[in-house]
Amino acid sequence: MKTLPVRLDRDRPEPLGVQLSTQVRDLVVGGALAPGDRLPSTRALASDLGVARSVTEQAYDQLRAEGWITAQQGSGTFVASGGAPPSTAHRRPRRAAEPELVSLDLGSPWIDPRHRAGWRRAWREVSTLTPPAGYPDPRGIPELRIAVADRLARTRGLAVDPDEVLLTAGTTDGLRQLLPYLPDGPVGVEDPGYRAAEQCVRVTGREVVDLPATGPIAMAGLAAAYVTPAHQHPLGHVMPAADRLALLAAAQEHGALVVEDDYDSELRYDVAPIPALAALDRSRVAYLGTASKSVGPALRLGWMVPPPALLRPLVDLRARTYDMPSWPTQRALLALLREGWVDKVVRTARRVYADRAPRVAEVLAPHGIPAGPAAGMYSTWFMPSPAVRRARAAARDAGFDVAPISRYCRSARMSGLVVGFGGVTDAELDRALAALRRGLGS
Repeated sequence: MKTLPVRLDRDRPEPLGVQLSTQVRDLVVGGALAPGDRLPSTRALASDLGVARSVTEQAYDQLRAEGWITAQQGSGTFVASGGAPPSTAHRRPRRAAEPELVSLDLGSPWIDPRHRAGWRRAWREVSTLTPPAGYPDPRGIPELRIAVADRLARTRGLAVDPDEVLLTAGTTDGLRQLLPYLPDGPVGVEDPGYRAAEQCVRVTGREVVDLPATGPIAMAGLAAAYVTPAHQHPLGHVMPAADRLALLAAAQEHGALVVEDDYDSELRYDVAPIPALAALDRSRVAYLGTASKSVGPALRLGWMVPPPALLRPLVDLRARTYDMPSWPTQRALLALLREGWVDKVVRTARRVYADRAPRVAEVLAPHGIPAGPAAGMYSTWFMPSPAVRRARAAARDAGFDVAPISRYCRSARMSGLVVGFGGVTDAELDRALAALRRGLGS
């Protein structure tokens, strides 16, 4: 006989009999009760639930009328064989949950635990403020746009008016907003490249053209090219000056747009941050930035500086659709910028990444070739496929997921590892590197 996991609440407006019949019906539909299962008698169930027998009788009568249960004289009450599609899900032996792997991914930053107090102060400040009665400025709150414009001029060499800055929910949100205003035609995305950007383009129905991750980019026939010139994702190299100028000239010639994803430019520790491509030609470049690599991906906040010709259409659309980041997250980031918290986090993160990159290189250099200079929060290495498979298997056995370069490729054929070292502790990184060393046989 089945024990029914039901609970009746006398404070709810629904009668107790209705509550009971609803919950039993849900158990049958969900598969917790299977055809043929015997149910408690109305007397036993009433005693278990502490209600009058008339409540359970009323519920059973309703369920019989609907065909969910059936009564057999002298035998009891059962779930009807035709009452619901058979389900054996509850009879399957449960598999032991696989342990969750620690991901050495490209996008999770390291935040110094000593800076957590600043994060809490920012949100306490937000909690004391009165939110706007209506929808805020479609571009984003003015004070934050002023702070972002100042930061772009100071760290990226990009001089813009605060009214030219649009706050977004990250780089893919900025790309999504740009796509309707592009001319007809496919969008080029680096290959290997940022998978989220490629998916963002595809869901709009546009064709994606794979662009070379290194070397000149042909713009003929493209509506736009999505590139990461300051730190190619995921190979890590910098787009050479000659290729930058050629890309801008090609965009001008073919009437196309260059979408610059400047996702982690502040995190270089080998040289000074590379200037933004948009600083060379505002008319042909839409600049996308993000707080994901400094404050954290979960904040879902970024910014866009579109070409002047697209600014007004984008603002008007956002005003009509209310497509803007949440007010509390904007206020929180403003507090973090005003306090200097973001600068502190970036400075300490650079020092940590500068220490961790050589430790990764020490393990991988005997077996591979670096794809680009050491910068940011990950390191990419070309190596033969058998070595990649052995290294990843050893890492997985130790509880870590290390991505192959092929995870970021579409038509490109590359073999190697991409080792992120931002979102882990030193102890976790040490264990992961020890596993990679074992897998590579060094």
